[in-house]
Amino acid sequence: MTPSSQTSQVLRLLYWALATLLGVHVLGTVGYYLLMEGRYSWFDCFYMTFITVATIGFGEILDMSNNQLARAFTVLIGILGAGTLSFLFSTVTVVLVETDLNGSLRRKRMEKLIKKLSGHFIVCGYGRVGRNVGHELAATNRHYVAIDERLENLELQKEKNPGLLYLHGDASDDDMLLKADLEDAHGVFAVTGDDSRNLMIIITAKQLNPNVRVVARCGEVRNIEKMRKAGADSIVSPDFTGGMRIASAMIRPNVVSFLDEMLKSEKRLRVEEIPVPENFVPRPLSSLKLRSSDYILLAVRDTTEWLFNPPMNHELRAGHTIIAMTSPHGRIELEEALIKMIN
Repeated sequence: MTPSSQTSQVLRLLYWALATLLGVHVLGTVGYYLLMEGRYSWFDCFYMTFITVATIGFGEILDMSNNQLARAFTVLIGILGAGTLSFLFSTVTVVLVETDLNGSLRRKRMEKLIKKLSGHFIVCGYGRVGRNVGHELAATNRHYVAIDERLENLELQKEKNPGLLYLHGDASDDDMLLKADLEDAHGVFAVTGDDSRNLMIIITAKQLNPNVRVVARCGEVRNIEKMRKAGADSIVSPDFTGGMRIASAMIRPNVVSFLDEMLKSEKRLRVEEIPVPENFVPRPLSSLKLRSSDYILLAVRDTTEWLFNPPMNHELRAGHTIIAMTSPHGRIELEEALIKMIN
């Protein structure tokens, strides 16, 4: 029996328990009214039934001192009511266990939070690589949604990071990416350990939102071209990147040491890129007054060329990208400075 059919069966039992309880009250109300020959109101008869079933013990509100049949009927209603309530409570307990009510409420609450996101990232595959991606996003104050088929892995990470937003399922499925609000997402990371699964994630994401940026993990170098043709904007091979990193540690140790220290810094410094908005009016860098202890301007890139250490009279235009070494706060400050020039 599938979990869905088990849940349906349990819910049917719950409906039967409620219907039986209602039937006992109807039977008791009508029975008392007839046995007491209409000397009491319908509500009095219902109330007598209720306190008998609930075993409240307020005493008889109907005078049955000379009506043995009514007292026998009360015994019957008490037995039926006690049995029905026991059945109802046991069924409710089973419903809570079988349907995972707390889990369902938590998932619904999480899906509502995800729908409120905008400009977030979707991490498809929350294994070792995906967790490191998520850690970097969180360290730089960027929101993300994790998707993984291993529920126990997601729940374990949720315990360690209470703010984690996740979805349980196949990230290559259309509905799963839509639940992660792909339309408003800034980018998708296809970082499962399976190249074919990552390829499907790329295809699905690009079909649903052609403008979203997709970065993919590729285990086999021979699959890089396939992923690029599928629409991946950037492809990273851990084996290739790891080899480059090892070689750099040998031939340029000071540079590697500097980058490592930058990542470990309490200020969480990163080399970030800040795109210039489309409706930005061309103006020299000096007019932006980009001076702060939270960032250092390194370069400006237009559509084709890099300009390192740009002079203050360099004209900044829409479509340019500012490259800066900055903290998360400094990145936000730079973005806000560009927006202020528009408004």
